[in-house]
Amino acid sequence: MRILYHWPLDPFSRMVRLALGEKRLTFKLSRVELSDDPKEILALNPAGTTPVLVDKSGTHDVVVAQSLPILEYLEEVRSPAPLLPQHPAHRAEVRRLVDWFCVKFHAEVNAYILHERVEKPLCAGGPPDTSVLRDGRKHVRWHMHYINTLAETRDWLAGAELTQADVAAAAHLSCLDYFGDIPWEEFPMAKSWYVRFKSRPSFRPLLGDTLPGLMPVAHYADLDF
Repeated sequence: MRILYHWPLDPFSRMVRLALGEKRLTFKLSRVELSDDPKEILALNPAGTTPVLVDKSGTHDVVVAQSLPILEYLEEVRSPAPLLPQHPAHRAEVRRLVDWFCVKFHAEVNAYILHERVEKPLCAGGPPDTSVLRDGRKHVRWHMHYINTLAETRDWLAGAELTQADVAAAAHLSCLDYFGDIPWEEFPMAKSWYVRFKSRPSFRPLLGDTLPGLMPVAHYADLDF
């Protein structure tokens, strides 16, 4: 049995959920709320953040914290349905794009939009700052241009096969799409890529996620939006 400690609109938790789904591994979700006593999650991850995977499928329990180590762990213990290509150069490109979304996109987009839309309301930090949201949406468009270019020239973002790069991108974008903050109509190739991933079985559980008082936009769960 595997248990994933997660928070629904945490893009890093979503990366792991998508990877587990693509590898067709069974797991249970344990939801960690922002207001929870941090002792339980701190006992598993000294950083006190999600995601954390507890793998009880072997002879000994294995605890792996943080999204990238979890993805690497899954790749090493589960060879079927690989999310990294065989060729070293192709693997390097996948890892470059994963880093792009987990570092650059997270700092330039999530730190603006998700902080204002999610963290501030849930942590009693006041209403969203419209000027910060406006800056975040400008950054979104810049990143969407890049994603659109990748989708125009490749079958999947890193090449011919679905990889960790698609998992990372879709996880981060899905959190923004929850609030309708992506102008999909301006980026048709990126939208086509996202629709293909959104229609996969691994993605569907994410479409049922909701937060009290923060309901998703109407198209969020629509597979043909």
